[in-house]
Amino acid sequence: MPADFAALKQDLTRRMDGAIETLKKEFQGLRTGRASPALLEPVRVEAYGSVTPLNQVANVSIAGPGLLSVQVWDKGLTKAVESAIREANLGLNPQAEGQVIRVPLPPLTAERRNELVKAAARYAESTRVAIRGVRRDGMEQAKGWIKKHEASEDEVKQAETEIQKLTDQYVKQVDASLVDKEKDIRTV
Repeated sequence: MPADFAALKQDLTRRMDGAIETLKKEFQGLRTGRASPALLEPVRVEAYGSVTPLNQVANVSIAGPGLLSVQVWDKGLTKAVESAIREANLGLNPQAEGQVIRVPLPPLTAERRNELVKAAARYAESTRVAIRGVRRDGMEQAKGWIKKHEASEDEVKQAETEIQKLTDQYVKQVDASLVDKEKDIRTV
């Protein structure tokens, strides 16, 4: 194996880890029956003349199994935060009580659960595609070693086998994450 292989494998691993992290963040945004502060991460609030993430103007916490509590730091932003949550297309209906906004999570219908499962499958597939793209880059780099006379064909074949094993390992992680998320979504 060429000396470059260790660096290549490390780079491919880092990039595939990044794809898995992105998938986890996307899965957090999919609402299951339980309350999670991550559900409100995509919400952006018009505050102080610019659009700001919700977590920069308020504290989001779990107030119960089906209830989120949003503590707005600046009383003047309460209405803006309430309307931002309502307009975020999350199917939520927040209710303000002073500086605290209560966000009850409606129970999921079977139809909505199926939509969420399909969305999770789309996220998983885009992650698999990203991982395969990383694999393709690694394979091209390995083939380049032959042209530069840095490695023999056997060494490149061995490197390609290692890259494929790494790819398979990450695709299995994606599949396992998808199965867990589907189970989580379908649990009533």
